[in-house]
Amino acid sequence: MSWQQEVDEIRRRAEIAKQMGGAENIKRQHDGGKLTVRERIDRLLDPGSFHEYGAIAGTPKYEGDKLVEFRPANFVGGVGRINGRRVAVGGDDFTVRGGAADASIGNKQGYAELIAHELHIPIVRLVDGTGGGGSVRTFETTKRTYVPANPAFDILVQLMAEVPVVAGCMGSVAGLGAARVAASHFSVMVKGTSQLFVAGPPVVKWGVGEDLTKEELGGSEIHAHVSGAVDNEAESEEDAFRQIRRFLSYLPQSVWQAPPRTTPADDPYRREEELISIIPRNRRHGYDARRMVELIVDRDSFFEMTPFFGPSLITGFARLDGYAVGVMANDPYAIGGSLDGPASDKMTKFLDLCDTFHLPIVNFVDQPGFLIGREAEMAGTIKRGVRALYAMFQTIVPKVAIIVRRAFGVAGAGHGITTGLNLRYAWPSADWGSLPIEGGIEAAYKRDLAASKDPEKLRRELEEQFNRIRSPIRTAEAFGIEEIIDPRDTRAILVDWVHQAYQVVPTQLGIRTRTMRP
Repeated sequence: MSWQQEVDEIRRRAEIAKQMGGAENIKRQHDGGKLTVRERIDRLLDPGSFHEYGAIAGTPKYEGDKLVEFRPANFVGGVGRINGRRVAVGGDDFTVRGGAADASIGNKQGYAELIAHELHIPIVRLVDGTGGGGSVRTFETTKRTYVPANPAFDILVQLMAEVPVVAGCMGSVAGLGAARVAASHFSVMVKGTSQLFVAGPPVVKWGVGEDLTKEELGGSEIHAHVSGAVDNEAESEEDAFRQIRRFLSYLPQSVWQAPPRTTPADDPYRREEELISIIPRNRRHGYDARRMVELIVDRDSFFEMTPFFGPSLITGFARLDGYAVGVMANDPYAIGGSLDGPASDKMTKFLDLCDTFHLPIVNFVDQPGFLIGREAEMAGTIKRGVRALYAMFQTIVPKVAIIVRRAFGVAGAGHGITTGLNLRYAWPSADWGSLPIEGGIEAAYKRDLAASKDPEKLRRELEEQFNRIRSPIRTAEAFGIEEIIDPRDTRAILVDWVHQAYQVVPTQLGIRTRTMRP
């Protein structure tokens, strides 16, 4: 007596499920420049590593005991490996009812989240549908409406505190699907072929009278460049998968582990001559902050996140002697590197991310202060900025600041936890204070300048007087800065620091009492 007949039937149904929504719908997906969910999973994971669960879940139609029709569930989930490390992965099948929840079977999405939660492994969501209640067509079947609920949302909240959560916005994503993209540590959308919105164009036209295309309403130009709802933009689906794999390479499997170290392939004592002159003597001139970072960290290790939103602050991961670190740097080419509302939001999320997964933080400081002016005030810059400063003071991972140029005002004081050890080094180009001398003269000597017969001459004289005392060496004499270093020694100093930092990291493992927010 054998069970081979049943095994064969299970295999037959699994093969039917792989046909997804049928050849016509698959062609429509390809014609739109998109891969199918199964192709996406295959391209993302290490070859041959995917193990699917619920492969034969679907909606069958029988004639007697004979299966005559089968529509598979429109969510494919399971476990696999990325760079040899296990991950949970799940994706919507847009070829079956557009990935809408009214074509789902059970709660396969929620099961993927449970796998990540229970096994303490990262999860990658490949979102390509609404993921919520579907369309009003559902009511034809149910003959009733319902009170909205977000299935497994409690697990989504827990996951943000436990394991890396990554979301790829792979198509036109609305409602709960959009929320699942936003509820992540790192999200990426594909330029031109993916869109993200609370509600799609037909609903928007009906609700608020705006007649917009999908791209106009929620393309990557909106969400990667302006709103910050997603972190990165990808040129293609393959590029999105590359970014997802690279993001995960810096992080541990869960908060109960330390970030993995790679085999060092760079000289820890490399000295770059370019660093001695990368900061211009003219304080009004900018410089390439990304180039500065790349000269110091391990070669080719810098991975930038959220490059377009809040562009005055550069954030990303890098390595020092193989150890993963979080990197922040002010960009003088974007509003002078000032901390505005979007950059403050970006800083808060990045600090939360590094603290959650125990990545030590290197902060390259050139902070002229909070952005000023009427628009900045209307944007609530001080409120959002103070939240960013709170995030800095709430992080417990090891931190080090390299003050390369400016550190002014309340925002400049946010370069570290100034009431603690506040490990920091300054370059000879450093310049600091409550506000820049040039602007401070205008405020402090307003009456004198107004009463002077030659205000420009008086201004120059005052600037010359104060410039003589603005040297960081004067500050070091009073131990107001602990050490001024040759910029070319920065890499060696940081490599020594990161080895110390990773002696501390194992003592801090586990869930933070203040957990990660999206």
